[in-house]
Amino acid sequence: MELRTLRYFVAVAEELHFGRAATRLHMSQPPLSRSIKQLEAEVGALLFARSPAGVTLTPVGTVLLEEARALLDHADRVRVRVTAAAGMGTITVGILGDGTDPGVARLAGAYRRHHPGIDIRIRDTDLTDPTCGLRTGLVDVALTRAPFDATALTVRALRADPVGVVLRADDPLAHRDRLRLAELSDRRWFQFPQDTDPIWQAYWNGGTPREGPVVRAVQECLQAVLWNGTVGLAPLGHDLPAGLTVVPLTDMAPSRVVAVWNEGDTNPLIRSFIEIATAAYRH
Repeated sequence: MELRTLRYFVAVAEELHFGRAATRLHMSQPPLSRSIKQLEAEVGALLFARSPAGVTLTPVGTVLLEEARALLDHADRVRVRVTAAAGMGTITVGILGDGTDPGVARLAGAYRRHHPGIDIRIRDTDLTDPTCGLRTGLVDVALTRAPFDATALTVRALRADPVGVVLRADDPLAHRDRLRLAELSDRRWFQFPQDTDPIWQAYWNGGTPREGPVVRAVQECLQAVLWNGTVGLAPLGHDLPAGLTVVPLTDMAPSRVVAVWNEGDTNPLIRSFIEIATAAYRH
């Protein structure tokens, strides 16, 4: 069994959907289906039960999933040890947003357990570059939020968070259970600097050009609301300073937490980071 085929199998087993697995693997669905059928022929048993309702693992597939994960994990550790022996045992991770996210804590703990000898460097970045310095070579991989210009980048979605509008607690709209973007059309919003990724800027402006104070960091956004009565968007579930509240928006696309790396980068430390991050954010 080739490691590549086992990675294909694990992706399908975790997604339980050939289309989603193909998207995750950045390949089309037909060659993925052929690889799984070839693996089933090698094993001599069906790994997936296919029906109009979806895909489920067979008992044989369940056993193989456990063994495949262990084998792939070991293969990644071998690559990482060889990389470290060659003097390349460092990975720089860019993080944008709330470092108190429990997903970050799980990921950090799991990565350290898997790679105790690796030097992990963290670069905390502001809101003007959603790729955290990935394009300029400042980081190897970024833990950030989409959407942004993903040209020449590979993006792995980890989680989707609903979004709300941050308001002063004494704002007339603060008592509402939910709001729509149109109800905020007459308000001032915080802005990012002019050279900020336009796709990123448009998302956090609710898809419409806005006017308001320019900010560069999360705390500046929150303080702009507190001091100026500005409105802005934020993922739900994050702690806010006293005097602020967040009201869910019914017509705002969720904010996706993603891991991003440069397209074609085969660094085994990055591959391992992505796989561990996917598992950490699944819980």
